[in-house]
Amino acid sequence: MKKRKGEVFQKYGTAVILVLLFVFFAFRTETFLSVSNIWNMLRQTAVTGIISLGMTMAMLTSGIDLSVSAVVAISSVTCSMCMVNLKLNMWAAILIALLAGLAAGFVNGLFITYIKIPPLIATLGTQTAIRGLAYIMTGGYTVYGFPKAFDFIGKGYIAGIPVPVILLIVVLVIGWYVINKTKFGRYLYAIGGNNEASRLSGINVNRRLVMTYAISGGLAALAGIIELSRLSSGQPNAGEGYEMSAITAVVLGGISVSGGEGKFSGVVFGILIMGILSSGLIMMNVSTYYQQLIKGLVLLFAVSIDQILKLNLLSRSSRVRS
Repeated sequence: MKKRKGEVFQKYGTAVILVLLFVFFAFRTETFLSVSNIWNMLRQTAVTGIISLGMTMAMLTSGIDLSVSAVVAISSVTCSMCMVNLKLNMWAAILIALLAGLAAGFVNGLFITYIKIPPLIATLGTQTAIRGLAYIMTGGYTVYGFPKAFDFIGKGYIAGIPVPVILLIVVLVIGWYVINKTKFGRYLYAIGGNNEASRLSGINVNRRLVMTYAISGGLAALAGIIELSRLSSGQPNAGEGYEMSAITAVVLGGISVSGGEGKFSGVVFGILIMGILSSGLIMMNVSTYYQQLIKGLVLLFAVSIDQILKLNLLSRSSRVRS
């Protein structure tokens, strides 16, 4: 019976939580179900949702990427300064910002694979360094004054659907395909399940890990560009706290903190849960301090469930062996 309950929660728990949250905020706020609010909520969710794909890949390998919030800032600042200070074409500025994010992730991968720094420490260090670089580049000031066409990325619509939502859907579909249908995705699970066994089986673990963190950095940079367009200003403090929202969404979605387990489809539910939670709390005029408290407790809840299910599995396995 306990086994069945655990399996049911793993399969349907996030979907149930999503529905309960949706119903709760629908009754507590009059405008929650309005079309404009739904689109606005999804537009805001797009940024952390895109980051969550990179976080999912990193956590599947039994790693983590805490630098994503700083990469959002550096890509935002880089893109804005290229357009405003260097007078570059909008698309050239976007390309440079994306390359900056890929480079940041690549450096993370090198630290983790070749210098053997644990992912938590490596990405925490680069997070601090990159954030500092963003402040140095701007002198602590906000950069603004972009071409009008740049607004389309964060504020525009295609067939009545916000562009950030379309970008989120495209990224999630590609992410689902890569993780579930490609050799690269299978390698992520294998590396997270047993790094050494993967190496002995012929997988180039170092190369895959560097690629994983580079992808995570590139996705964070894309999120930073969307955020820049939405806010119409490049800010060195952009993205603060986004890494925690992404981690919470990924763990809520069922990706194990130990790596090698979980389905990406569950992460999509986790992303929507965090989006609804953030939007609903704002609409209820809940203080920012209480929002941080609630999100922290949600993360602890998600990790606790993951650990409890894992301990139950180990307990059952030991009873079977005995």
